Amino acid sequence: MDRGDVLADRLKDKVAIVTGSGTREGDGIGVGRAIATLMAREGSRVLVADRDGSNAEVTARALADEGLDCEITVADVSNVADCEQMVQTAIDKFGKLTTLVNAVGIAGSGKVTDIEEDFWHHVLDVNLKSMVFASKSAVPRMIESGGGSITHISSIDGIRAGFSENVPYAAAKGGAIGITPSMAVHHAREGIRVNCIAPGHLYTPMVSGIISDEVRELRRKGGPLGTEGTAWDVAWAAVFLASDEARWVNGVVLPVDAGILAATPLAMYPYLRDEG
Repeated sequence: MDRGDVLADRLKDKVAIVTGSGTREGDGIGVGRAIATLMAREGSRVLVADRDGSNAEVTARALADEGLDCEITVADVSNVADCEQMVQTAIDKFGKLTTLVNAVGIAGSGKVTDIEEDFWHHVLDVNLKSMVFASKSAVPRMIESGGGSITHISSIDGIRAGFSENVPYAAAKGGAIGITPSMAVHHAREGIRVNCIAPGHLYTPMVSGIISDEVRELRRKGGPLGTEGTAWDVAWAAVFLASDEARWVNGVVLPVDAGILAATPLAMYPYLRDEG
């Protein structure tokens, strides 16, 4: 069974913006598309937001083929004006806004000794500035809609050093974690919950073209569950956080990582050494 083939109307009457939810080339499915798909299947109306219009169209056509309610907007969410336009599009198309998932993300490699200034700014603009200004635009409209939920997609690399040398990426994802409790407190009495998901070693189009089969297998073995994560695992967590089931969940950082943050390297040594 497809990890997304479940319908329960858990998000009935919701309206969601999912940034970075266009379809990019590569194996598997991206986190943004998986979230948009599950939210639509669970009854939400969805605005598919991506800076590449053709990628957004692919996701939207797939949702439309299932008879799901979605629209698209072309937006570079590292740009403040585009964030405002994106939110206004949701209001124009659907009449309200209840959900924002900041799922857009790009890689950002390098040690501090390798980083060029322009690249540093680009990675933080796309991965962190986008979350701040998309949220800034969304919060007033959520208040008008009676409240809502914002979820940032971070990474375990924002909490621990990752497999690769990726200081710009880690800084941005750590920033997403850092802004979560502040936003959760600042906007709670306005009826807005703010949470964060920290995915682990997923296999998605973002990594499928750049990691070897050996590294892919090591990533699987490194998690205590010993299974490979996909974008659907993150998408189900995003559905929960956006749903009324999570009405009392606010300001949390939820790892979705097979338990890797619970383990020390030596705890996993027997599994990395052997074939398990």
